[in-house]
Amino acid sequence: MSTLTQKLVSEFLGTALLLCTVIGSGIMADSLSAGNEAIALMGNTAATICGLYFLIEVFGPLSGAHFNPAVSLALSIRGDLPRINLIPYICAQLLGGISGAWLAHLMFGLPVFQISAKLRTGPGQWVAEVVATAGLLLVIRRAPAVKAASLIAAYIGAAYWFTASTSFANPAAAVARMFSDTFAGIAPSCVPGFVASQLCGMALGLFLSSLLEPSRQMDAELSRQI
Repeated sequence: MSTLTQKLVSEFLGTALLLCTVIGSGIMADSLSAGNEAIALMGNTAATICGLYFLIEVFGPLSGAHFNPAVSLALSIRGDLPRINLIPYICAQLLGGISGAWLAHLMFGLPVFQISAKLRTGPGQWVAEVVATAGLLLVIRRAPAVKAASLIAAYIGAAYWFTASTSFANPAAAVARMFSDTFAGIAPSCVPGFVASQLCGMALGLFLSSLLEPSRQMDAELSRQI
């Protein structure tokens, strides 16, 4: 069993590599797409799907591969993550996300310390983040363990395209991406709206997943039948 230190290192590294993948692939896609944002988003999406899949597979056995404060909070509410571990998990994720943004800048020869000027705001964006985060929680709660990595990665890849916000669905991603004035960035003034929407989406996802869970009475009846 992993120690708390190992879990926190796992969450830090996983979130750092996830944000490095999102931001780095955004920089690469933007530079190669000749101004075609659809092509750039396709490259960004493909890299994120692949990166998220292998990160969940590698770090899942160590820390659960949350990489997301909304996921950690939801699992803490459900009792799947000890509440004493919640704040350390969130701190590791936030620090990891920011470090991943800086690493991406360093690799592409950009100024390491940046603040994004890219505005992402408005009711459509906020509703999109509610939908994206609620859907993510549903997938996490309902996916069979052996298929979790592929289903989560596939969902995020799809949500890049069917949500107006391109599916951040992650407060750590929103915070980290405000430190990157690149294709994947978000202006600091827009981050509170995104984070609030993500937390609403988390609550909605938990509520919907609870509706889909078998009741104790149903479990008892199934056990008697078996």
